[in-house]
Amino acid sequence: MTSTAEQMRVWRGPAILSFGFRPFFLGAGLWAAGIMALWVPMLAGVLHLPTAFDPVTWHAHEFLFGYLGAVIAGFLLTAVPNWTGRLPIVGWPLAGLAALWLIGRGAVMLSAGMPPLAVALMDLAMPVGLGAVILREIVAGRNWRNLIVLAMLAVFALGNALFHWEAARGDYAAQGHGLRLGLAAVVMMIAVIGGRIVPSFTRNWLARRGAGRLPVPPMQRFDKGALVLLLGALAAWVIWPEAAATGGALVMAGVCHAARLARWAGERTGAEPLVWVLHLGYAFVPVGALAVGLEALGSGILGAAAAQHLWMAGAAGLMTLAVMTRATLGHTGRRLTAGRATVLIYLALVVSVLARLAAGLWPAEAVLLHALAGTAWIAAFGGFAVLYGPLMLRRKPAKTIPGA
Repeated sequence: MTSTAEQMRVWRGPAILSFGFRPFFLGAGLWAAGIMALWVPMLAGVLHLPTAFDPVTWHAHEFLFGYLGAVIAGFLLTAVPNWTGRLPIVGWPLAGLAALWLIGRGAVMLSAGMPPLAVALMDLAMPVGLGAVILREIVAGRNWRNLIVLAMLAVFALGNALFHWEAARGDYAAQGHGLRLGLAAVVMMIAVIGGRIVPSFTRNWLARRGAGRLPVPPMQRFDKGALVLLLGALAAWVIWPEAAATGGALVMAGVCHAARLARWAGERTGAEPLVWVLHLGYAFVPVGALAVGLEALGSGILGAAAAQHLWMAGAAGLMTLAVMTRATLGHTGRRLTAGRATVLIYLALVVSVLARLAAGLWPAEAVLLHALAGTAWIAAFGGFAVLYGPLMLRRKPAKTIPGA
């Protein structure tokens, strides 16, 4: 039977089409930096795009469903072959999925002169196509345990469709049900998939360094209870974001997931940024739940938008950046360790999140803090594209360096 490596070697076209993470991770990094570079002057009123969305709504949609849609596609197209034992999607079929993603980005940006239904259909084509591919692979590989991932992808796509419907009605979709549904799906993906990979990668790294506390194995009874609680709290937040019961459920979920994270021996990973950044990215899941929950309870400390950014930019932004750097290094045959430049892009993203959080705390300084957040964000994802783009554009070397 042909192996994954042989399947990739058979492809003689551009290296970027030899594995799913390559076009989607590179596109995601460039798009994340690009939309922020456009949004800052849009927010200042000096740039106007031909989009039917207002600047904040366009910005929210393109990060959540544009950037994260690409990262999810790149991750699943790379991970599913490992889960199912089947061959990866390479070559022109992969190019077709990437082209659908690009069409969606163009349709949303130029939506002012197009029917809303046409824009929505073009934007939804990639996630629907991706879902069909993943379903085929899971069924063919009889990998039923990962149907939950497909279910979360379906909810994510449904959130995108609802976002388009709300925007077409003239609602403020940047704070609508569609955005909350899409973000809730992403937070659950981080909790489920991150709950597998963070303790697993941490255990592998710590085991090579000798004796000491190791992470508790994932998906124990406590983990499953914490996931069910988070799912219920997120469902309540999607429907009743300002209800006191929702706030209480989110606070409880935040406490449980902070305890879950503490079981993974993150305090022992300081010597390897490629590992500790996973713990830091996951930490924004409980921190975000606590912040959003307290806002629902009426604290008024941060404001709902700033609290929500702890999930959007913190959990989703940092965790995806961590996964993209690690996966790119591993699948291009490089040593699994982060250099200084990679650490700098991690820190730039943390600065971006903290600056956006500070804008909620000190509204009088919001203009300056938004500019700082945007600049640091561009540095993080632009830096990723510069550092890792060449790796994704070149073929994997014949001899690889074993992971550290």
